[in-house]
Amino acid sequence: MPPKKRNSGATQSKEMKPTAENASPEKKESPELSLKKHGDKDAEFVTLCKSLHVTDPVCDRAWTLWKTVQESVDEAADSQKKLWGACLFVTVTDMDATCFTLTQVLKAVCLNVKQFIDLVRKLDVNLDTISTKVNSALSRLDKKYDVMLALYQRFEKTCKKIFNLTSDGKERETVRTCWTMFLLAKGRALQMEDDLVISFQLLLCTLELIIKRCSPDLLQPLYKSAISKIQSPPTRTSRRNQSKTKSRVVEPEVDVQLLETLCKENECSAEEVKNVYQTSFMAFLESMDLSRSPDFPQVNDVDQQYEEHYLKSRDIDGRMFFNGDETVLAPKVKISQVERTPKKNLSDEDGVLVPPQTPIRAAMTSIQLLRGDLTSSGDQPSANLVTYFKHCTVDPTQDVQKRLETLGQVFSQRFGQAVGPRCVVYGRQRFTLGVRLYYRVMEEMLKSNFTVFKLLNDSTFHTSLLACALEVVMATYGESSFKNGGYSHGGADSAETDVCFPWILNVFNLTAFDFYKVIESFIKADPTLSKEIVKHLETCENLIMERLAWRTGSPLFELLKQEHESGGAEQVETPANFSQPLQHNHTAADLYLSPMRPGLRVLPPESSCQTSSQPASQPTSQPPRPLKSNSLSLFYKKLYRLAYTRLKMLCSYLLSSHPEFEPIIWTLFQHTLQHEYELMRDRHLDQLMMSAMYAICKVKSVDLRFKTIVTAYKNMANTSQETFKHVLITEGHYDSIIVFYNQVFMQKLKTNILQYASTRPPTLSPIPQIPCSPYKFPNSPLRVPGSNNVYISPLKSARMSPGIMTPRSKMLVSIGESFGPSNRFQKINQMVNSSDRSLKRTLDHGSTPKPLKRLRFDVDGQDEADGRLVTNGASYNWSLIDVKSLNSKPVCRF
Repeated sequence: MPPKKRNSGATQSKEMKPTAENASPEKKESPELSLKKHGDKDAEFVTLCKSLHVTDPVCDRAWTLWKTVQESVDEAADSQKKLWGACLFVTVTDMDATCFTLTQVLKAVCLNVKQFIDLVRKLDVNLDTISTKVNSALSRLDKKYDVMLALYQRFEKTCKKIFNLTSDGKERETVRTCWTMFLLAKGRALQMEDDLVISFQLLLCTLELIIKRCSPDLLQPLYKSAISKIQSPPTRTSRRNQSKTKSRVVEPEVDVQLLETLCKENECSAEEVKNVYQTSFMAFLESMDLSRSPDFPQVNDVDQQYEEHYLKSRDIDGRMFFNGDETVLAPKVKISQVERTPKKNLSDEDGVLVPPQTPIRAAMTSIQLLRGDLTSSGDQPSANLVTYFKHCTVDPTQDVQKRLETLGQVFSQRFGQAVGPRCVVYGRQRFTLGVRLYYRVMEEMLKSNFTVFKLLNDSTFHTSLLACALEVVMATYGESSFKNGGYSHGGADSAETDVCFPWILNVFNLTAFDFYKVIESFIKADPTLSKEIVKHLETCENLIMERLAWRTGSPLFELLKQEHESGGAEQVETPANFSQPLQHNHTAADLYLSPMRPGLRVLPPESSCQTSSQPASQPTSQPPRPLKSNSLSLFYKKLYRLAYTRLKMLCSYLLSSHPEFEPIIWTLFQHTLQHEYELMRDRHLDQLMMSAMYAICKVKSVDLRFKTIVTAYKNMANTSQETFKHVLITEGHYDSIIVFYNQVFMQKLKTNILQYASTRPPTLSPIPQIPCSPYKFPNSPLRVPGSNNVYISPLKSARMSPGIMTPRSKMLVSIGESFGPSNRFQKINQMVNSSDRSLKRTLDHGSTPKPLKRLRFDVDGQDEADGRLVTNGASYNWSLIDVKSLNSKPVCRF
């Protein structure tokens, strides 16, 4: 069942509960099913309902749902009972009934989690069977299962390195207790249980406790020696002194050496894990009364308390992972994806095989790189930034500090409310990293373009920049994602336990349109951002253009109103510009201070005694050009390109036999966005796209139904069923995309739509030029020209050794670092020589080959005439390596 909101903390009910296999979570609230009332139903269905302790109303509604979908789904001989289970799940989720847990229904119908989720989604054959509430519950379950699977796989591997195998299997009971205790700690400490990073840190805390309290004979040498010798476990208090002890909280002793060993072996920040131990885990131990006892936790007590938690949550029984139960087994494809590492036979001198890039390892590596990059950045402005502040007419230093103090408190409190009651301290950690990134990017913006000087006293700019920095931090920690197409998971509770974008905008009371203005400048100012983070910010930008910027109250509508009132409706974005490349030469000042006259330039602070801005020279006889909103113009440029990209993809799915329809649909779509933009208010871009496609096919007498359109739409990236199932019709009233088309879209555009059926249709709109990505990735590996398998890339950080760089399956060379015997360089020479087949073919034909061109990177730095390596990784000139000149360290001739 979907997670149910609960009161996290120390207090837990001690009342006895029935076991998970044969009882409902709250049986007292579920009256016995009356068999006499259900004589009209299949006897096996009623038996299934009885075994799952469902109520009469649930039984009736689930049977009605079954009869609705029975003729539409492909039913195999052995799948009827499974489909009944799916119908019961949908029913109890919609009704908020507390009849059974997810594990109970999985066992009843003999399916694992992934199979069951897929089966439930297949019920939505008519696109009106599965509510958005159920779909959101499925998405959350899917993500939570993925997190639990990744955690258990890492736990299993780690335990093999910690515990010795014994003949009596004692170590297995120890590992079982550790896993169950972790599940209980995670359930009590976190409201957002799909947080992979904090959950893993809690797992390390649990391992620390179990290692130091278990028998030393069970431990392998590394962890036996890691336990601090000076540590003395707390002694048991005598009975007559227990009353005195109760009033004093005895903090459990943290074995720092042992914890640091665990963190080192798992590539995790010891500082962060210590904080988790001292806050969330310590509170959990107090609730279990384990902090005062040196003894190993009682197996039965831990198991019983987790049983109570699991039955209340109506969720997946995490103990099933340890038991190897079929309900939680991952599909073989899933396992291969998680554990996949390209393997090759390497000799001893080739180095050690690098471990797989599992979800946890990927998360830890990303965090490690982020923290490493920000180590040199302080929590206060740098000397250069202070100088910039002082050159302003009004020094913004105090305002910046006050704003950070206020927003820091708000962010930490809201983060704690979403993640867990004792997680405020983790919010402070995230905020500190965000502030460091905020200062660094601000300084880089000022260095690259002094027009940003105008924004140093702009509160909206500062808040947007800080919000962007924090979004980068939370995305790195895996706490902000777009698994459900940018929509919250549904329900009032989930909104409080979800920090996915646009959560940060709500925390800072920041409009999406203002946040959008800083994204491009932020990416350009920080070349160290990973490709994944750049894509995340690009997805944020797309989400804003699709939906968030069109919410009532957005400043976008005021800009559009001003543009139309000034007679510039036709010039929001000139159609003639569609075919031109999207020039990314706008600064943050261009957007935040828009509208402004074209040609303004800002002098650097050394010239601040002069006029800060001067218009470009123009003939005196020309009248002044009308003010135009740069922010609105750029927004519409990007909007049109995004809109056409999505339309083109949908047309490729549905209208491959009618390619002539694509430009016609685009013309109607573009007309709607430019002239009928009020249709976008509180709606989604794709709703207008699907409506435009249906309208053109209708007037062209092509049978394309909405059911077919939305079925194809669901297969597109970053989409949600909310988009076509929950469309605004009138204020406060929502319905399906079909109702929207009939009652709103067609009524507004009927005259325009009918023109496409006439002999004189409207002039077609130009097609926008679509780049692969508007953002460059200067740190991505580039292929050496003329080579099929040799790539080079600039080194992001001096702290990155080849051991932690990817891809893992290839040979990696970090020039200047010792990396093995000289024959490895000989292999690189062979790769370069053998891979250039096209060059060999050219030589065979007798023509002179062209020399390999210099590889250029999009970072600062000058080319050097002698072909040497430029220090900042600006350019490289590749040639073969002189193996004979190698001594103790690799020497390469470039």
